[in-house]
Amino acid sequence: MKTVSIIIPVYGVEKYIATAVQSVINQTYKNFEMLIIDDDSPDESVKNCRQFSDPRIKIIHQNNRGLAGARNTGIRHAKGDYLAFLDGDDLWLPQKLERHIEHLEKFPDVGISFSPSALIDEDGNFMGAYLMPKLSNITISDLFRESPIGNGSAAVVRREVFDTIKYQDNLYGSTEDYYFDENFRRAEDLECWLRIAIQTDWKIEGIPEALTLYRINTQGLSANLLKQFESLEQMIEKTRSYAPTLTSRWENISRAYQLRYLARSAVRLKVGSDAVTLIHRSLSNHWLILLEQPRRTILTLIAAYMLWLLPKSLYAQIELLVSNLLKNVKKQPVVQN
Repeated sequence: MKTVSIIIPVYGVEKYIATAVQSVINQTYKNFEMLIIDDDSPDESVKNCRQFSDPRIKIIHQNNRGLAGARNTGIRHAKGDYLAFLDGDDLWLPQKLERHIEHLEKFPDVGISFSPSALIDEDGNFMGAYLMPKLSNITISDLFRESPIGNGSAAVVRREVFDTIKYQDNLYGSTEDYYFDENFRRAEDLECWLRIAIQTDWKIEGIPEALTLYRINTQGLSANLLKQFESLEQMIEKTRSYAPTLTSRWENISRAYQLRYLARSAVRLKVGSDAVTLIHRSLSNHWLILLEQPRRTILTLIAAYMLWLLPKSLYAQIELLVSNLLKNVKKQPVVQN
């Protein structure tokens, strides 16, 4: 039976980390090691991890290097045939690893297996929404538009994939192997997946079950939205350094799709003025997004303006009505409990 190394970066997640660790322990696939990377967390996160006596758990401390740095440390220590990543505030359903290992074993040309995600709020309640991305025939152009993988807790990756794209650098006084780029404080996963797609022949493919529970944190919303877009610009510039022709072709399209995604996030988190600004910036970069994905783009535009212009109470009533209608129209994807 193949071994999975589960890498959990830990920084400032004392409220959530015990539940995240327990969701790993509850996995139906039992042959794993859990590497908890303490990124010099200032709170009680690591103390909460130490309450677990499972011998498969190993806690590794490092000076703060950010999410990418914590993942890199985990990869360097990992002994598994497959590597899985779980952010400290997210959760997995019990069948998560089992389903992905089945997928990767069945399709040896797939290097990254991922699943759709169900959205939960800060208290762990299901928000009635999913990240339901494209699952197959994923191309470089898809990754420029938007990451099908969706978040840092959705992917399970073959070890060989990281061996293919690793590079060496000296950022902290000694030469080390790097996989995720530690110059990124956001979008480090998207940058890595795009680099894999451009520089290797490994396929990226999803399975249909929503097995990841992705937590939406509303703190610092406006600043985070702007910083996410700044990270996209950083990713574009890095990709331009090794794939200039591809980047020139796709960069404005990439901006448009990312800005629309951020507009949808602003709508979901009830910041109407930001939502309107972001969807307008999206259309100014690539207005053809209206034709490429008319339903999603037009609904985002309408929702942004309604949220911005209507009284909050009226918007809430309309939102509830639409939500109930959608529940009656289509069956929910597979999410348990």
